[in-house]
Amino acid sequence: MAAWSERLAGVRGVLLDISGVLYDSGAGGGTPIAGSVEAVARLKRSQLKVQFCTNESQKSRGELVAVLRRLGFDISEGEVTAPAPATCQILKERGLRPYLLIHDGVRSEFDHVDMSNPNCVVIADAGEGFSYQNMNKAFQLLMDLENPVLISLGKGRYYKETSGLMLDVGPYMKALEYACGVEAEVVGKPSPEFFNSALQAMGVEAHQAIMIGDDIVGDVGGAQRCGLRALQVRTGKFRVSWLLCLCLA
Repeated sequence: MAAWSERLAGVRGVLLDISGVLYDSGAGGGTPIAGSVEAVARLKRSQLKVQFCTNESQKSRGELVAVLRRLGFDISEGEVTAPAPATCQILKERGLRPYLLIHDGVRSEFDHVDMSNPNCVVIADAGEGFSYQNMNKAFQLLMDLENPVLISLGKGRYYKETSGLMLDVGPYMKALEYACGVEAEVVGKPSPEFFNSALQAMGVEAHQAIMIGDDIVGDVGGAQRCGLRALQVRTGKFRVSWLLCLCLA
C-alpha cells in the first residue's frame, strides 16, 4: 500500500465537508468532533489552501459560520461553498421564480429572489416543513407547469445529529421525482459544478485537491468523479457496512 506521502503528492488544496466531519449538529449548536478544531487549525497553518464544501441547507451560510466559530473553528463565510447562494444565482440567471420547500433557517438566503407566480420548485432539508400539505403543494405546482423544474439543494439520504441519524432532502426529492416524472437538478454535492465552484474558490485544479468527507456517495464518489482524490472519515454518517460493500464489490 502506498505511503501517505505518495498518496498526497501534489496536493495543494483541501476540501472539507462540515456536518459529520467537523461537528455533529444538534441542540445547543451541536458538538465538535474530537480533534477537528485542532485539525482545521493545523491545516490553516500549513501551505495548503482550505475550502469548506457543505450541503448544509438548514442554516444560512452566515449562521453556519457563526455556529462553527462558537465551537472554536477558524472559518469565514468566504471559505464556505454552500448550495443556497449557488441556487440563488441559478434562479436569477434563468429567470426562475421558486416555490420554496426549505427550512426557515436558510430562507434569508432567498430574500432577494422573486417568488411571485412560481415557475419552479426549490427543495432543501426542510425538517418539520416536510408536511403532506407542503409536499403536495410542490407536487401540484410541478404538475401544472409545462416545463417543470425541480431544484434540490443536495440529495443526501441522511445525516447525523447529536440525537441520532436524521432524514435528509434526498428521500423527499425522490418522492417528487417519482410522482411528477421529472429529474431534479442537484445544486450541491455530488454535482460536478458544485465541486468545480469550490475548486475555483481555492484556485487549484481537481488533480491538486483532496476531498475529506463522511458520505461515501456525495463526498467521496462525487469528488472522485470530478478528478479529485478523496478521503473517507469514520465519523458522522459513516457505517462499517460501507467498507464491507466496497470489499465485496
